[in-house]
Amino acid sequence: MAVRNVHVRHLPVDEDTAGALIDSLAGPHDRLWPSREWPPMEFDRPLGVGAAGGHGPVRYRIAGYAPGRWIRFRFTAPRGFDGFHEFAVQREDGRTSLHHLLSIHARGPARITWPLLWRPLHDALLEDSLDRAEEATTGAVRAPARWSWWVRLLRALVARGRR
Repeated sequence: MAVRNVHVRHLPVDEDTAGALIDSLAGPHDRLWPSREWPPMEFDRPLGVGAAGGHGPVRYRIAGYAPGRWIRFRFTAPRGFDGFHEFAVQREDGRTSLHHLLSIHARGPARITWPLLWRPLHDALLEDSLDRAEEATTGAVRAPARWSWWVRLLRALVARGRR
């Protein structure tokens, strides 16, 4: 099953300012990843091709990195996620935008777990991340993301399972 999932936020800043958000990932002053609400993004070394890490049970290696512009993560877990996710800064029609793309071929159990579990959690996490990007670059979030009842339930079940 082919999956292509895109999230975009237009930011009223230049490409360098937006790109600095990408470069802050998993660092001590990360301004992009919503680690107060979600498992933190962590790596075995500073951002660079080959660094291994992830967030919670989602694991990946950095497959490509152009500082200040783009970073790609190739999945190593969960099982059945054959593909990548990436952040990129783009300039179109005089606007800067921060894009997140997830592109996988879901196989085996991921054909069921992606739509029921991973996609709702992924979408909520990414919108929270883009809210952080907007707040970091403007000082406010015009229309903050809200978690669906399904995301709240999934998060409660996961938290309960950790006790």
